[in-house]
Amino acid sequence: MEQLENTAASRRRWIALGIVCLGQLMMVLDATIVNVALPAIQKDLAFSQASLTWVVNAYLIAFGSFLLLAGRLGDLIGRKRVFLGGLALFTVASVACGLATDQAVLITARFVQGMGGAVATSVILAIIVTEFAEARERAKAISFYTFVAVAGGSIGLLAGGVLTQAISWHWIFFINVPVGIAALLLGSAFIKENEGIGLRQGVDWLGSVLVTAATMIGVYAIVTSTDFGWLSSHTLGFGAVAIALLAIFFAWEARIENPILPLRVLRLRGLMGSSAVRAFLVTGMFTSFFLGALYLEHVLGYGAVDTGLAFLPMTLIVGALSLGITARLVARFGAKAVLLVGLSLTTVGLLLLARAGVGASYFPDLVFAFTLTGLGAGMAFLPLLTIAMADVPPRDAGLASGIVNVSVQISAALGLAVLGTVATDHTRSLTAQGHSVAGALTGGYHLAFLIAAACVAVGALIAMVVLPSPSRAPAAAPAPAAEGEVRPSST
Repeated sequence: MEQLENTAASRRRWIALGIVCLGQLMMVLDATIVNVALPAIQKDLAFSQASLTWVVNAYLIAFGSFLLLAGRLGDLIGRKRVFLGGLALFTVASVACGLATDQAVLITARFVQGMGGAVATSVILAIIVTEFAEARERAKAISFYTFVAVAGGSIGLLAGGVLTQAISWHWIFFINVPVGIAALLLGSAFIKENEGIGLRQGVDWLGSVLVTAATMIGVYAIVTSTDFGWLSSHTLGFGAVAIALLAIFFAWEARIENPILPLRVLRLRGLMGSSAVRAFLVTGMFTSFFLGALYLEHVLGYGAVDTGLAFLPMTLIVGALSLGITARLVARFGAKAVLLVGLSLTTVGLLLLARAGVGASYFPDLVFAFTLTGLGAGMAFLPLLTIAMADVPPRDAGLASGIVNVSVQISAALGLAVLGTVATDHTRSLTAQGHSVAGALTGGYHLAFLIAAACVAVGALIAMVVLPSPSRAPAAAPAPAAEGEVRPSST
């Protein structure tokens, strides 16, 4: 009887993992699938080039702003409840996006969609690490999550091209509806609710407003910097407001008994150190992913579907490593060692992209670069996640999950803004010097790829110096035995 109960519990956990990863895939796909459809959206709804950016920016601002608050709410009232609520909001907003017939409706719906995505995504990692307490199972579960999180972007480019060309751009949003409904129904049945800390001591509403406003204003300053300039009064002004609000937020959190962000979490070396490394990795890798797509389309003349197919080697390699290869490497050599190898391979892959010229062939030039980048990503993200969550108490798992996601979203937005601006400015400079359009574009992308490689190299340096040694941060540390207890890890 006990064995049957254990088997049933194990089956339920893996089904729950599939459900939350289905939700994660929907969010990741949405972040990239829209980019392919932007020209069709612009033509159909008569967007100007400037206003078209808000189809993307509205989502990014909302997504980045609500991650910390939603993650902490998961700790307080229950992560299942928060996840399902976010899914429902995202699904309803997807319907509104697909039905939109004017600019204002689409942009507003995209903002709400970003909010729903943030709410659902913020607690996914926390659900995984609390569902899978045993080290080996947790490593496998995080491997699967890593594959979905990393590979979904490439699938989004391909799916966006197919749906837009075969039907219409409206269907890139409608496709979310059956997936969202299925995830809601299955999640209600199979995801186990955690016992939240509760609202008995009250909710830190002031802290919630401060951190959400600071993040929203900061992301807004970043994503609009390409329009106004980094040294403009607009960018510097909003950036200063965001920093001031953060300073007030931290001062307030240090004074109250039940803060939305307990400052003890910031003293977790594995969580904060891995977040810094992840920020540099994402800045380099995800930015090169988008700029690489532009390079394929604008320089080499690839279509939307061909561009998605071009990234398949990267996706397939990440998937292969996520089947357990990286977990086994981490178990044998330690999370930190595998992470450093992954960061090194990613750096080399980006350097190879920086050498791809106007007439580069896919074989062997680009496929080799994408292969190395995929190997690096597949070896880096799993160790980063396991190091991040290894010493987090169960009561703070939702908040830690939110911090992990914030490090991804903020660095991705900042990286796209900075390296996109660098590429554009260098392209203009080369054009003024008499270079051809293709040559100038390639030169701009090359400079961006070089900076991206430097960012990942800086992340490797931080990992060597800051991250805990393997004896303190194993591949998949078991969850603490009791709430609030941080159990020493072992290799």
